[in-house]
Amino acid sequence: MRIISGKYKGRRLTAPKNLPVRPTTDMAKESLFNILNNHFYFDGISVIDLFSGTGNISFEFASRGTQEIYSIDQHFACIKYINQVAKDFNFNITTFKSDVYTFLGKTNVKANVIFADPPYDFEASQFLKIADLIFERNILEEEGLLIIEHSKHTDLSGHPQFSYDKKYGGNVFSFFEHTS
Repeated sequence: MRIISGKYKGRRLTAPKNLPVRPTTDMAKESLFNILNNHFYFDGISVIDLFSGTGNISFEFASRGTQEIYSIDQHFACIKYINQVAKDFNFNITTFKSDVYTFLGKTNVKANVIFADPPYDFEASQFLKIADLIFERNILEEEGLLIIEHSKHTDLSGHPQFSYDKKYGGNVFSFFEHTS
């Protein structure tokens, strides 16, 4: 895994082998950040990274200047790794060891960008529950984006806040926004 842009561009990070993760590929991550770069100034936004795993997405935002990042994962080893890298690089990342649905049900945090990379074997209803909770609890800022990464075999386009999706190989990013 490598940081693609920003202060730590090109830095390679090696996560422990025993983490239960499937990191977003560098190609897909680069494409995602090209899209986000057209929507946001990274140093002026807040980010929630759900199912953060290795922290790959959180680290990319931090390298690009985002100062308010929340990384949520239920696995202690993932949180420990994210905390260690954040300390080593002086990234301002707040971690929560929590089930994502529990976090979304209780949090008072709001963000401009919410990224979710749940296990690909989730049922469509489990993916959609993430979007439902975020919009019902008003966790996404008004001009914000929710991005859910999933396999090409999952279709989330029926959700009322679904905006569009982008496909990269077997990966799909579905984008959700507040409707007017």
